[in-house]
Amino acid sequence: MLKLIKGHIVLFGCLLWMSFLQAQNFSIAQPEEVGMSSERLERLSATLDQYVKEGKMSGNVALVARKGKIIYHKAFGESDMEAGKKMTNDAIFRIASQTKAIVSVAVMILQEEGKLLIADPVGKYLPEWKETTVAKARDDGGYDVVKANRSITIRDLLTHTAGIGYGHGPAKKEWEEAGIQNWYFADRNEPIAETIARMSKLPMDAHPGERFVYGYNTDILGVIVEKVSGKALDVFIQERVLNPVGMVDTYFYLPKNKADRLATSYMAYNGKPLERSPDPGLGIGQGHYVKGPRKSFSGGAGLLSTAMDYAKFLQMMLNGGEFNGNRILSPKTVELMIADHVDVRGIPYGSRSGSGFGLGFSITKNVGERGEPGSVGTFEWGGAYGSTYWADPEEDLVVVYFKQLIPTNGLDDHAKLRSLVYQAILE
Repeated sequence: MLKLIKGHIVLFGCLLWMSFLQAQNFSIAQPEEVGMSSERLERLSATLDQYVKEGKMSGNVALVARKGKIIYHKAFGESDMEAGKKMTNDAIFRIASQTKAIVSVAVMILQEEGKLLIADPVGKYLPEWKETTVAKARDDGGYDVVKANRSITIRDLLTHTAGIGYGHGPAKKEWEEAGIQNWYFADRNEPIAETIARMSKLPMDAHPGERFVYGYNTDILGVIVEKVSGKALDVFIQERVLNPVGMVDTYFYLPKNKADRLATSYMAYNGKPLERSPDPGLGIGQGHYVKGPRKSFSGGAGLLSTAMDYAKFLQMMLNGGEFNGNRILSPKTVELMIADHVDVRGIPYGSRSGSGFGLGFSITKNVGERGEPGSVGTFEWGGAYGSTYWADPEEDLVVVYFKQLIPTNGLDDHAKLRSLVYQAILE
């Protein structure tokens, strides 16, 4: 379904998704029904279980779906080691930056409705962002503040090419003094729009379009969604994405009747046993997702979810924008989202060799250069607590892997997960 033209990947016709046009909710199947091996998937189970037995993580949940059918969904270890609470398939996890893909879809919904264009300047919707500045580092360790070479666009935010980091660039002291650093917003007792408005006055890390800078881009997009739709981000996401897709356990802040399903966050350090993250643990710990102010809806890192919910979202994307009988996006919009927008324009993308970046997702462009099993056109990302996911259009494959571990002490589970999933595909 993919062909190469002058080294660039061209997705044509959306034929990858035609067999899914009538897609309904996930069904359960044996691996052999979709060309995978039950015996070989046991290697994945043994490996994920071994990480727990060796004390490298408290527990995890993995889900694999192929051809629209779930063929693997297992939990290992404990969701709360101190309480001796077993990890279950329906455990709820902090998905952090996996929020970005969902909010990126929200932006594209608004473009499909004619309410914005991704080529629009951010300042068209958020006036305080009409003109921004950049901190240019000097050889003596200082920096000069200069006017940005052009306006930041919505597409810049979607592709992380706006020059906006997480407050640790050349002007990090100014960001620290403004109280805006790192990705954690759940403790903030103010609407996200107020934080983003203050952010606009700070010097950015690079000029728009200069390079890939991972940071608050999608948090700003969340505020644009609110401004354009006239609804709070949590409401818009719920109405336009979560409910239609059937994501029943995905929230910015947990309802009390589901609080006991939130997996505990742990920290891994060399030569030490796992440590329970502090509570509230600003930035890495248990968080304010149950008892916090519940005012700040972080489009970049604020959602909680289950492996099943997130797999439904990815299957919707793999289906060309439809799931459970509901259409979220058109196939052409999905095609645009999972095309490379960064490397193809000559913007340095140093995150992973053989990859580019689309509208909310990293995109595999060259399997040999990447050096891992997979397929050209695979789209993916992950979260700060150690979660990861990918969707492979060529193999009709969805993989979701959740754990709650930050820092991870250099764990190699993501690479082994990838290898062990693909080695189980036989046809």
